[in-house]
Amino acid sequence: MALDQTTAQAVESLSLVVIDATCTELLFELMKAFQEAQPSVRLIVVGLTEEHAYVERVIGAGAKGYLTHNASVNEIRMAIAIVLDGSVWAPRKVLARLIERGMAEQRKGKKPPVLTPREKDVLRKLGTGSSNKEIAAELAIDLSAVKAHVGRLMRKVGVTNRTALSVEAARQRLLDDLSADGDDTKGL
Repeated sequence: MALDQTTAQAVESLSLVVIDATCTELLFELMKAFQEAQPSVRLIVVGLTEEHAYVERVIGAGAKGYLTHNASVNEIRMAIAIVLDGSVWAPRKVLARLIERGMAEQRKGKKPPVLTPREKDVLRKLGTGSSNKEIAAELAIDLSAVKAHVGRLMRKVGVTNRTALSVEAARQRLLDDLSADGDDTKGL
């Protein structure tokens, strides 16, 4: 499925698209078409089911958020804000399963990436669920610097979103040797 030229041009100006999964039998094809037309567009899918496997499949296909039709106005607002900030919005149980699965898998023959002290600081804050704005304030750096660090971290770890970064950081134990006060010389 490809978007027609008029729709593709309209998508270029969008940063977020909400798709009602009940309105199409071609949800995954539609998501792919949006992503091909505008790779930076963030997708939130609204559906009827809370089935974890389905939600994981939707997130795995590139959606940055999933809500059920019975989501409250407050949940919808929070999901939009979280997704626009670069994170993923999904039911906690789904995110927990993704984290558990990621931690259970073993990285085969790949050395963990080398992180700068500032990247470690940012990663530690990401792991606590802090937003980019909160990280910038806590570390007394520009928001653009935080975004640059997060981007470099995602490339180094080989992931495409903040949730996957946190999952991979936990799985690869990238912060295991760091104490809570940020002293990464422990054990040296």
